Amino acid sequence: MFDFALPALGADMDEGTLTDWLVKAGDDVARGQAVATVDTVKAAVDVEIWRAGTIHRLLVEPGTTVSVGTPLATLREPGEPEPTMEPAHEPATAHGPVAPERAPEPATIESTEPEPHRRPRISPVARREADKRGIDPTTLTGTGPLSSVTLDDVLRAAEAGKPAAPAPEVTVDKAREMRRAIAALMSRSKREIPHYYLADDIPLQAAASWLQHENTGRPVTARILMAALQLKAVALAAQRIPEMNGFWQDDAFHPQTRVHVGVAISLRQGGLVAPAIHDTADKPLGQLMSELTDLVARARAGSMRSSEMSDPTLTVTNLGERGVGSVFGVIYPPQVALVGFGMPADRAWAVDGKLDVLPIVTTTLAADHRVSDGHRGARFLTEIRELLQHPQDL
Repeated sequence: MFDFALPALGADMDEGTLTDWLVKAGDDVARGQAVATVDTVKAAVDVEIWRAGTIHRLLVEPGTTVSVGTPLATLREPGEPEPTMEPAHEPATAHGPVAPERAPEPATIESTEPEPHRRPRISPVARREADKRGIDPTTLTGTGPLSSVTLDDVLRAAEAGKPAAPAPEVTVDKAREMRRAIAALMSRSKREIPHYYLADDIPLQAAASWLQHENTGRPVTARILMAALQLKAVALAAQRIPEMNGFWQDDAFHPQTRVHVGVAISLRQGGLVAPAIHDTADKPLGQLMSELTDLVARARAGSMRSSEMSDPTLTVTNLGERGVGSVFGVIYPPQVALVGFGMPADRAWAVDGKLDVLPIVTTTLAADHRVSDGHRGARFLTEIRELLQHPQDL
């Protein structure tokens, strides 16, 4: 028998609200399977389990807010028979743990509603907008990932004449809560991490020409963007300069052999998230582009997976589409590096002693001086530069 507890879905998370169970007692679950949906400050996250077993009891009811590390369910090991005595956990509800005299039979928490009337999958921002406008989410057809109800679905329903009951203070409070969480994490980063910063101007002529040729004949939806090349170059460079890929924990650096690049994504309601694309260095560019597109869509719809939120090994932020020339980011702890890309711009550039006009992007690095120094950081940026000069090898 073992517990399934609420994981930390990012360094800025202290608690979350269980909104849905995706399993019931008696279900066999596989490692990596999503078993619950948890609403955090930033997104609704499908929480995956990382150990196979059989659901024995669900300990927390939907609607309950619990701290990170709180047991959500108990599971039996594969092949383990049901115990003759129940574990000592008390089920938690939205009103707190159930006292023993109130629950003499430790019944498993299960939905008694017919399947069509179960709580719909809906992003936090969409749920708040629906509450504000008096719209029942169960009446909406979701168009988001996994048929989840998105903010656009709620706004379309409102425009179609659904009743409204404005309560803007709810949205304001939630936005303030998100800004407070971001501020606390970034303050901790600047207080605890001795940052150093480097920048390099990288020519993109070779990468742009290769992309133009590669995308010829591809449908618009399958075209590869410069962002995919940049992510792949960062991931491969991190394999070569391992001081940039890992975590600072317990006063020591823990390098990671796998590269999970976190992608900074701005949210419609404000704030940002930085979920990971797993094994970025090992994926073909077409697959990487597809996963990036999907990740951005789900992040902005408020539908993420716990593994994406909990294990990025370094982060990339790209503000080029916002017209920014360069960005110097703040490291997301416990990571030790962050790479920034600005907007490519045509600039005068010397090539083989001749002046030419080429697209140039300013690439920046924020790194942790406890793990590396400027020499290794410069090597890292040089690796990114060289990789982008040979896009066919990515």
